Amino acid sequence: MERSARSRRMRRVGWILTALVLCLIVGCWIYLATYYRALPEALETVREPAASVRVTRLDRDCLVFAPEDPVAGLIFYPGGKVQYEAYAPLMEACAERGVLCILVRMPGNLAVLAPNAADGLQERYPAVTDWYLAGHSLGGVMAASYASKHLGAYRGLILLAAYSKADLSESGLHVLSLVGTEDGVLDREKAEAAAENLPPDAALLELEGGCHAYFGCYGPQRGDGTPTISNQAQIRQTADAIAELVAAAAAKPSAA
Repeated sequence: MERSARSRRMRRVGWILTALVLCLIVGCWIYLATYYRALPEALETVREPAASVRVTRLDRDCLVFAPEDPVAGLIFYPGGKVQYEAYAPLMEACAERGVLCILVRMPGNLAVLAPNAADGLQERYPAVTDWYLAGHSLGGVMAASYASKHLGAYRGLILLAAYSKADLSESGLHVLSLVGTEDGVLDREKAEAAAENLPPDAALLELEGGCHAYFGCYGPQRGDGTPTISNQAQIRQTADAIAELVAAAAAKPSAA
């Protein structure tokens, strides 16, 4: 009798655990299946880029935006829960300014699931000697973490509505941090506290009228502010700032 009661309790516990696991799996699936999709104009950029830019797919996990004679290379980590093609317009704009850009596709659209996604990408383009890491939002946090572990391989880091949890204050990296004045998503307190992790000469710039979502091209983002500039204008200003960082870094001797 006692053994039978114990068996029933064990079966009940087993069913409860099975139900919890199934709920967890379904919850994760729903979470990963809900993301910000690239707008049609972003997808069109992939199919029909500017005449000076060639777009290719690398192992189906990356999109490469290549100018004819690149002056530098940039590996980009997308923002969390954002379809990676949404950053095609920004990558195209950077490529038009001479920077070869590799846009990385993240599993589940989360850079935290593939923090080492940049591994081996530089070796594909040996003619490019100066490399930068960049990322938007969560992608920027993960790019900064990766940069902290591979300092000798990169000249700089670009953070778009993001910050570094890793201490890069003595890294020698050329750092650009951009945030829109109307950004309603970025945790300003955390970003300001994390500013001490950046090199003393890091460029911390605000884009007047810019918002969180407009570094990509995926429409409005929940919790974001109301931009007073266009998506195209924010992308153009961001590409200009990145090109200026690259040009300034090229004028200085490498610390590597």
